[in-house]
Amino acid sequence: MNEIILHHYPSSPFSEKIRLVFGYKKLAWKSVIIPSIMPKPDVVALTGGYRKTPFMQIGADIYCDSVLICDQLEKLQPRPTLYPAQVESNARIMAQWADTTLFWAAMAYNLGPKGAAQAFANAPPEARLAFGEDRAKMSGNMTRLRPADAAGAYKTYLQRLDAMLEKSPFLLDAAPTIADFAVYHSLWFTRVCVPVMADIFATRPRVLKWMDSMAAFGHSDTSELSAADAIALAAQSTPAALATDQFQDEHGIPLGSLVSIAAESFGAETTQGELLSATATQYTLRHHDERAGTVHVHFPRIAYVLKAV
Repeated sequence: MNEIILHHYPSSPFSEKIRLVFGYKKLAWKSVIIPSIMPKPDVVALTGGYRKTPFMQIGADIYCDSVLICDQLEKLQPRPTLYPAQVESNARIMAQWADTTLFWAAMAYNLGPKGAAQAFANAPPEARLAFGEDRAKMSGNMTRLRPADAAGAYKTYLQRLDAMLEKSPFLLDAAPTIADFAVYHSLWFTRVCVPVMADIFATRPRVLKWMDSMAAFGHSDTSELSAADAIALAAQSTPAALATDQFQDEHGIPLGSLVSIAAESFGAETTQGELLSATATQYTLRHHDERAGTVHVHFPRIAYVLKAV
């Protein structure tokens, strides 16, 4: 198996989700640190336009979105599983809620005035302004919660999570599922990145105990890799073969067409390329870049929009 490369930055919540999955599955990986805001020329050289964090690279295959990354890691290392058969559907649905509804409530709470002051305490004033402008561009016309409204929602969600942990060490089972990793990363940001906001956990001892159990998985074995070396590796590699018998057409767009793919809402920059695959759960585009060469860029179907160019 080619080396697993994660393009991420330390305070990225969705990156922490994947780093912890590496720890749980004991998968070694290479770390490429990328900017938290645009411009990201080395990122788009590999993704063709997608700029959200993280993304995963294996040779000349690029996997976008943490949902698809987790599915691919499950294929590479099935045990221990993220998707136990007896709770898989519940786990996937809860994970989607955690990656969206819970995430936006938690982050609106985390980056209220007090949390933002701590998060940017060691950065120059212009860095905080640039981050805010970058995220505003990514948000488009999204409705964002105000900190006070987010605090109320976050407290309610924590109460419900605490109740779920009353009879089980993890949220849905005796062992963690994808739901645990998806819920954890937003709470991790509160506790680790803006601890001044972590008093919200004061009356939730079961949540804190669960978080300690999750954190204990660690991040597995990792070593650093430069962005230039990752791009060179893609240029020297050949994308993995794709299954050819799983085409699921919902758009009337045949394979081989020039298409664009973008997120439905947050971070809606497009990636263009030749549509090579459209299965029940994901899309694959062939994209060429002067530095990275020919790559296959993979996206999940859910939460992404496919259009003919």
